Amino acid sequence: MKRLHPAWLVAAVAFVALVGAAGFRATPGVMLHPLHEEFGWSLGTISLAVSINLLLFGLTAPFAAALMERFGIRRVVAYALLLVSAGSGLTVFMRHSWELIALWGVLVGLGTGSMALAFVATVTGRWFVQRRGLVTGVLTAGGAAGQLVFLPLLAVLVEDHGWRTAALTVAGAALLVVPLVLWRLRDHPAELGVAAYGATAVESAPVVTTGAARRALGALRTASRTPAFWLLAGGFAICGATTNGLIGTHFIPAAHDHGMAEPTAASLLALVGLFDIAGTIASGWLTDRMDSRVLLGWYYALRGLSLLVLPVLFAATVRPSMLVFILFYGLDWVATVPPTVALCREYFGASGPVVFGWVFASHQIGAAIAATSTGLLRDRLGNYDLAWYIAGGLSISAAALSLLLFRTRRPAAAPTPLVVPA
Repeated sequence: MKRLHPAWLVAAVAFVALVGAAGFRATPGVMLHPLHEEFGWSLGTISLAVSINLLLFGLTAPFAAALMERFGIRRVVAYALLLVSAGSGLTVFMRHSWELIALWGVLVGLGTGSMALAFVATVTGRWFVQRRGLVTGVLTAGGAAGQLVFLPLLAVLVEDHGWRTAALTVAGAALLVVPLVLWRLRDHPAELGVAAYGATAVESAPVVTTGAARRALGALRTASRTPAFWLLAGGFAICGATTNGLIGTHFIPAAHDHGMAEPTAASLLALVGLFDIAGTIASGWLTDRMDSRVLLGWYYALRGLSLLVLPVLFAATVRPSMLVFILFYGLDWVATVPPTVALCREYFGASGPVVFGWVFASHQIGAAIAATSTGLLRDRLGNYDLAWYIAGGLSISAAALSLLLFRTRRPAAAPTPLVVPA
């Protein structure tokens, strides 16, 4: 009987860690109105805390990728899960809006940012030569789908037992994953004396002597001199604005505005998560076989068209047209990640995971801007219609940015990591 390659076990543990961390990422959508009703905070104020969370979620990623190079994946992920658990659990004691910003925004933002998509790029870059695109798709789907699949449970907990019970449930879920990470997650194939999946020889694990901050900032300095980086970052910023920032944060309140019950709206977002699994895995499979620039162009263009029709789909009950939107948006939710990771690897070589961390930071900057600006638009206009139209136009422009990458197909010189043989 053929022995299972340990890379698949590492990928499985990474998948569980991403799902565990995703629980807290699901809470803002179901807790906006309960927090508003209990504390009287405006949606704009609550959205600000979400925006800071999204911003730090992205800005932490490149530094976390560099920390994983320096101190190992296992240690960084374990500490990150503890931060998520602490931040979620301590929210039950808050009384003021600044505490919401400190816990939701800062503490949990740092924890979840350490397990962002740069973590996925690091795992696949170290452990896989073959099937990289497919595994990237599976792990990405785990993080995104885990966030959305938690929603129905959290919505029921909020409605039946209050938002504090939901926050404690998420804290416990993140905490339970820590022992598994410490037990089974491995930093490099060389630890087990095996080659990466699809490789022919065992490579020694590099010992990085450069500080994490210097490594991350150095990769950014080199990458930012290339047009490809700005095209990728610009498109991914729009991706973040139209997923986490807009749909992930404001879909449930928008549906509530039209008379839909919050558990029902949460269930729709959970369906997005389920369809996202299929869409992102398929995107990973396609990334192994097609030009990633073409894939990104299609993904962004189709997303933009769907957002332009969303305002007329909301109603007090779930109509077939809304289910079609949920199916389509789920397939497209984070399908952009596998081709973007592949392009970072193509253009920036060994520094691809760290550079992708910066590209992902732009994703979260876009999400943070969208979360706050959409909340402010809703406070000012009384509805979300303009936000959907703006997001649709931006998505179509992201498709254009992706196709402009054809002008920069020649890979840029990759910054050389400072390593010595183990």
